[in-house]
Amino acid sequence: MANPRPFRIERYFARHEFTARHLLSSSDCEALSLRELMALADESERSAFEELRLGYTESPGHPELRARIAALYPGLAADDVLVAMPEEAIYLLGRTQLGPGDRMIVTFPAYQSLYEIASASGAEVVQWTPDESERGWWFDPERLAALAKGGAKVIAVNFPHNPTGALPTPAEWHAIVAVAERAGALLVSDEMYRGLESDASERLPSGAVSYARGVTIGGLSKGYGLPGLRVGWLATREREVLAVAQAYKDYTTICGSAPSEQLAIIALRNAEKLLARCRGIVTANRPRLEEFMVRHADRFAWRPARTAGPIAFVRFNPGDATAFCDRLAESHGVMLLPSTIFEWGDSHVRFGFGRTSLPEALGALGRSLEQS
Repeated sequence: MANPRPFRIERYFARHEFTARHLLSSSDCEALSLRELMALADESERSAFEELRLGYTESPGHPELRARIAALYPGLAADDVLVAMPEEAIYLLGRTQLGPGDRMIVTFPAYQSLYEIASASGAEVVQWTPDESERGWWFDPERLAALAKGGAKVIAVNFPHNPTGALPTPAEWHAIVAVAERAGALLVSDEMYRGLESDASERLPSGAVSYARGVTIGGLSKGYGLPGLRVGWLATREREVLAVAQAYKDYTTICGSAPSEQLAIIALRNAEKLLARCRGIVTANRPRLEEFMVRHADRFAWRPARTAGPIAFVRFNPGDATAFCDRLAESHGVMLLPSTIFEWGDSHVRFGFGRTSLPEALGALGRSLEQS
């Protein structure tokens, strides 16, 4: 078992996230304040939080929290859920489900840990890459089927996709699930952006619901505006997957934060309200970003066809995205993310448009372009 390579996106954010004045590449939505979240609590929830003993919690997660998570996935029960920090959930799967001689297919470009932990565990990682065309970013299910002919223990997908925002149609999702079924593979579905579709009819069924061997990775960081709680989960009907992940968790966090779990219970009782809040921010900001792209078409090209969530992977026409992003952060206090962070060449940048400060940040970017 090797050590994973440095986590490029986290190291880049560590350099600029807390020094740049304008964050234009954040992948989450505007965070709630504690006061705003507590305003949603009923009297029993408020009392439970205020009288909370700051001791250890149950390793699988608070029973009520697991029940509320399970309610997000029709047919699942509390025992089908393991609460873990969002990044921890990915790590637990990578370390317990993959090893030397195993083969994993993964949507790529990707959040690095989705493939890095598997690779460090000794597995062969095969990339399922999208096409960039007039229809926008598109993952072809037939390409996945061709890759799966070589076998796969795990197929890991992420929709809505980070960093492109790509979202399959329901028919395409059905084809993806069918590929996993034919291969007999575990289908790991990273759904951190699920619920941020502008049209609710475009929301895909969860992986844990669509397929008996589906494993959903979820959490409160992106669609709920609560990244500071550090609450995520695994949901699956594959109880053995949860059992071995929980056993490994004894060597990571052991259990979660008691205050975070109580606040997560409040959040999930108000799940649709919180998702609607974040969707509202994304929906208001999207045309602002589109208009900016039109005004600066000499530098940026974005074809937002079927996409969802608060992120966009935009072509940067001069083709030196890393140098541009470095200058932008250091000289103008504006943070964008170059595509080299995703091991996807040097001709794209990731925009994030889930923050209420987007108009101000775009204004600062526009001024910097005028000066260059």
